[in-house]
Amino acid sequence: MAEKHELNWNDETSSPPRLTGRRMGRWSAFCVAGVILAIAAYYLLGMLFIHRVSDDVDFAAPPAPGESHAVALAAGLIHREVDVNRWTANDPWVIPSSLLDNMPHFQQGVIYALSRFAIEMSDQIGRTRGSSEVDKNLDKAAGLLKYPGDIWVFDLSTSLMPTATSEKQYRAARRELLAYNQRLAAGAAVFDRRADNLLATVDRFAADLGSASATIDQHLSESGGPLVDFVVDDIFYRTKGRLYAYFLLLKALGEDFAPVLKERQVATVYGQMLTSLAAAARLDPLIVVGGTPDGLYFPNHLAVQGFYLLRARTQLREIANILQK
Repeated sequence: MAEKHELNWNDETSSPPRLTGRRMGRWSAFCVAGVILAIAAYYLLGMLFIHRVSDDVDFAAPPAPGESHAVALAAGLIHREVDVNRWTANDPWVIPSSLLDNMPHFQQGVIYALSRFAIEMSDQIGRTRGSSEVDKNLDKAAGLLKYPGDIWVFDLSTSLMPTATSEKQYRAARRELLAYNQRLAAGAAVFDRRADNLLATVDRFAADLGSASATIDQHLSESGGPLVDFVVDDIFYRTKGRLYAYFLLLKALGEDFAPVLKERQVATVYGQMLTSLAAAARLDPLIVVGGTPDGLYFPNHLAVQGFYLLRARTQLREIANILQK
């Protein structure tokens, strides 16, 4: 007669293995830690990969024959910052670059300077005297470059519907600048190389640098010290972007207005001004510190930047005075 085998419910080998509460808690902790590390790695590595403050003073965008050097340079800068380096000022929180600080401010400083240049082109250089019609391409470019740099697909402060992103507007501005340059090469647009046009442009750039110096001065007067200053790097890199763009634009304008500079014997001072702007644009501290201007242990990088800025502004005023004579 066959023997019956009964299960022994007290025998641990007869029941499937079960995770104890302690073991389950340990695995849960490992999973949570793994998720946190993965998220941290995603953001940190993504930030390192995307971050790029392009302050190459040798950057150039050669124009075609008959085109403006300065307009080609402006279009090239837009392409580099928006498409090559990637525009970061409006990135949503799911993208690692949304945590970047220095690069977005630098890019917005560059675009701000380009918007000022586009206004000067539409108001002065790109038309014959003040009574002629404003160039449509330049007028559109000037308006598009004034678009805020932090607008993503959705701007909930104005509407729940999708809107035009900053990148889209800046790309459209670039197309308008390129279209103007193509028309200029074909003889269908105006680039008035008069001394008074260069004078007006230099004067406007100098005025804008004066505004930037006022921002620096206000911060130096009101900042709470190097250990609690979370704004100093924002001001530094936004100003750096403006100085960098103005350097490249004025360098290109020197090519466009070379006969005027030679005729008015201002080429030497013009070169000195470019040297001062280049020195300001190259400033690249590892950490931007906002100590007191006469501090012993903590430097003040805004004060150093402001020195080169005011030196370049003084030289711009000197150039304007020479062009007036």
